[in-house]
Amino acid sequence: MIRELKRPAGSGLAWLFALLLAFVVDLLWLLSAVRSALANLPGVGPRIFLGVLALVLIALLAAGLFVVNPNEAKVLQLFGSYRGTVHTPGLRWANPFLTKTKISVRVRNFETGKLKVNDNRGNPIEIAAVVVWKVVDTAEALFEVDNFENYMHVQSESAVRGLATNYPYDTYEDGEASLTGNLGDIATRLQTEIQDRLEKAGVKVIEARISHLAYAPEIAGPMLQRQQATAIIAARQRIVEGAVGMVEMALDQLSKQNIVRLDEERKAAMVSNLLVVLCSDRATTPVVNTGSLYT
Repeated sequence: MIRELKRPAGSGLAWLFALLLAFVVDLLWLLSAVRSALANLPGVGPRIFLGVLALVLIALLAAGLFVVNPNEAKVLQLFGSYRGTVHTPGLRWANPFLTKTKISVRVRNFETGKLKVNDNRGNPIEIAAVVVWKVVDTAEALFEVDNFENYMHVQSESAVRGLATNYPYDTYEDGEASLTGNLGDIATRLQTEIQDRLEKAGVKVIEARISHLAYAPEIAGPMLQRQQATAIIAARQRIVEGAVGMVEMALDQLSKQNIVRLDEERKAAMVSNLLVVLCSDRATTPVVNTGSLYT
């Protein structure tokens, strides 16, 4: 496995100044040789040859100049052999025979398409995720996989599919993890799974989270009814629990303060009436009894 080797590069400004100075001197040298040739002076040919050779050498050395932008790296190769990576921004110089491949190390976003998969209960759902990532090892990114961006996209979608099949869409039992009920844990596991798949690509996953989650259109209606029924049942349970507590408190207060004494039959009637009032989903109409308690 090829690992990144950070390589320092010489200052390009110093080389640029030296090459410009050499170019000016060589140009003056050639002009002098041309004047000598026009004057039919001897020994002009070697001088022109040396001047042209110097120009070729200057041009060859100038090819070693390259620019590294912020949050960018240049991977250096010599005839197919990896020689290191330059991260220092600015104008740099390296062996002109080195090939210099640009690679971005900026933080990037990728959003998967809406994938249609089945959750672990077999319900078809639509799911999509956003992955925040960056290249941390340029050598692995370029040499360990064919195309690290395409590799990251494919592996991310594969991880999202695998995650969706391991969890139900919604919580059906107490303590059960679900895609909608445990978003934080799901995001952490998704990030871990994607990172495990991208270890060989030199990519670090900074964040991964679900961006879209819904039942597939063909079952969205029935599932919505099921969710509504579940919510109604849960609400009714809370209402009944509260009503029973209020009835218990009312009977206890009546008994403690000795306001009225009720036999078991009247207690049952009172409990029934209070539960009807407290648990009804509509406003009740009171009936005032103007007679005695037993008539």
